[in-house]
Amino acid sequence: MAEMVTISLPLDRAFALAELALKVNDADSAGRICTDIVHALPDCAPALHLLGVIRYNAGDLKGAIELLSRATTIVDGVALYHCNLCEMRRQAGDLTGALNSGRRAVSIAPDMAQARNNLGIVFFELGEFDDAIAQYQHAVQLAPGYSEAFSNLGNALRAIKAYDAALAAYERSLSLQPDFVDGLNNLGTTLRDLGRWEEAEAAYRRALALSPDNPNVLSNLALALKEREDFEGAAELLSKALEADPDNVQSLTYLALVKLDLKQVLTAEDLARRALALAPDDPRALNALGLARYEQQDSGAALGLFQRAIALSPDLADAHNNLGNVWKEQGRLAEAREAYERAIALDPGETAYSLNLSDAKTYADGDSHLAAMRASMEAGDGLSRTGRMRLSFALAKAYDDLGRYDEAFACLEEGGRLKRQANGYDEAATLGAFDRIRTTFDTRLMARKSAVRSALPVFIIGMPRSGTTLVEQILASHPAVYGGGELGDVDRLVGELPGAVGQSRFQYPEDATFLTTADLEKLGKAYADGQRARAGRAERATDKMPANFLFLGLIHMALPNARVIHVMRDPRDTCLSCYSKLFSMEQGFSYDLAELGRYYRKYTELMAHWRAVLPPGVMLEVRYEDVIADLEGSARAMVTHCGLEWDDACLRFHETARPIRTASASQVHRPIYQGAKGRWRNYESHLAPLSAALGEAPKSQA
Repeated sequence: MAEMVTISLPLDRAFALAELALKVNDADSAGRICTDIVHALPDCAPALHLLGVIRYNAGDLKGAIELLSRATTIVDGVALYHCNLCEMRRQAGDLTGALNSGRRAVSIAPDMAQARNNLGIVFFELGEFDDAIAQYQHAVQLAPGYSEAFSNLGNALRAIKAYDAALAAYERSLSLQPDFVDGLNNLGTTLRDLGRWEEAEAAYRRALALSPDNPNVLSNLALALKEREDFEGAAELLSKALEADPDNVQSLTYLALVKLDLKQVLTAEDLARRALALAPDDPRALNALGLARYEQQDSGAALGLFQRAIALSPDLADAHNNLGNVWKEQGRLAEAREAYERAIALDPGETAYSLNLSDAKTYADGDSHLAAMRASMEAGDGLSRTGRMRLSFALAKAYDDLGRYDEAFACLEEGGRLKRQANGYDEAATLGAFDRIRTTFDTRLMARKSAVRSALPVFIIGMPRSGTTLVEQILASHPAVYGGGELGDVDRLVGELPGAVGQSRFQYPEDATFLTTADLEKLGKAYADGQRARAGRAERATDKMPANFLFLGLIHMALPNARVIHVMRDPRDTCLSCYSKLFSMEQGFSYDLAELGRYYRKYTELMAHWRAVLPPGVMLEVRYEDVIADLEGSARAMVTHCGLEWDDACLRFHETARPIRTASASQVHRPIYQGAKGRWRNYESHLAPLSAALGEAPKSQA
């Protein structure tokens, strides 16, 4: 934090009155007196300087700089003028001018602590942290009670990751000024860097108690809440920050990122665009907009935005990570690994980057990344619950690659336990919903049909990790098929249906009994129109959201000519594969083996119900094991089910260049392989809870 300094100078009585008026907060009188002096004596440097400070305090930064520049031109040897001009130029973004002014101030008055502090801030913003530290240290030596300079010293030490020294500087600052909001805010951020989350939150809340509407404190506390996945709480804080400062680019950008966590993608894009309208070259806002476009499957725009952010800020680790995600979904795994490795080098403490790299590589003995992850996990310091959870899943993948299955499973148990503690999964409600769906969608209800007869949609459903991505990639390799990926359209459109009488919102599944033919036609048309907009002239468009099996009856009622492909896989392989993944979308049932097994049983019961009530020819059931054993036979059956002529391109699915955004992205860009079949046997000694929960029900599909 820099400061403007005013001192009494031996001028005439009018000037003394101006200073007195300023000291008693009568800026209007002080300004009028100084203006009169300048009119009478245009070269009166003290009056020009004081008038500049008054203009600065009134928010006229440009006018203040002009006045102080005139003062230094008239009288060059007053350190105070250059000291204040340094800070004004810095705030105006003129770092070169600020540096010149700051250097001139300390050359005139080497023992002026405020000048040292202001010059240090300029060095800090230029990224010259060693020079900044030297200036701050000089300032606090000159003025041991200078709280702001101690806090600024902490900022520079934090920038070079000298965290212990930074904490000592902040603590010294706060011992001098316990109610120093910036010091508390900076202390909280350093504690957050160290993974001391509870202490960080406490520091932010102390700062917020002193300054409830401070946008920086609100934003930083929001980041702490975001790290522990309290996204609603983080959004509330950031919204409050924007109420206090609507044009705060940082708050807009952070809120955009939190809205992405909440899956409110369009809102996130709007926030990122607002930030960029204010600061077109802000790399973090560009990165946030790139993520919003990426979530809307606009990988081309996302790629350009991430690359632009990196060009502006090569050290922005998150942009490198996001670039890696784009490369991975396009099958460019070498580039993806390079981007992830760059992100890790820039920010080794961010475990999300290590998790992404693990998914894009195969580990061998002696891997340096594995050693670094293991060391980080063993040290423990600085790891949040979320960080430990991510690292657990990343290590499990590495140990699995190395055939160290007991170690891999121990990591999966730890990661799953941490995820399950936080995800709020309500098993009773979830399993109860399966029963209510079966009861609601009987043959009588499903006899209702909309008049929307589009044959465009093809729904690929099943459990996560059952092979739906492979099946879609095979079909999407056909020249007449557009591969849509995992779309949220059905869930969104169902949520927009009218509720029953007396209900403000649609309650699924019960309210399906109240839908009219017009409601069904509106639903079917909206879905088909959305797919047509994506698919262009394609004859078929896939939607491989696995959980659409929950809506299958309603899908058939709204789109009677749509085709469904149900992908099945050995239940033990399916469940183990679910258990071994930290999903980007919430799959709350998959982090406890017993809960996972019970969910799978309910899924099989529901699929048996759909077999009984759907008309023949609507749903084709495909086994993953059959696809890898007889690719051509399985592919021909799927193409025929979709009403298309055969094309050999379906056999070369791994050559098809299309973005794939699921946990299977790295696999389906390779030819068929047998490695995933029977993988559960490697972990058989650990799977007793799963086996007990699965029972006998799913064996007919094994």
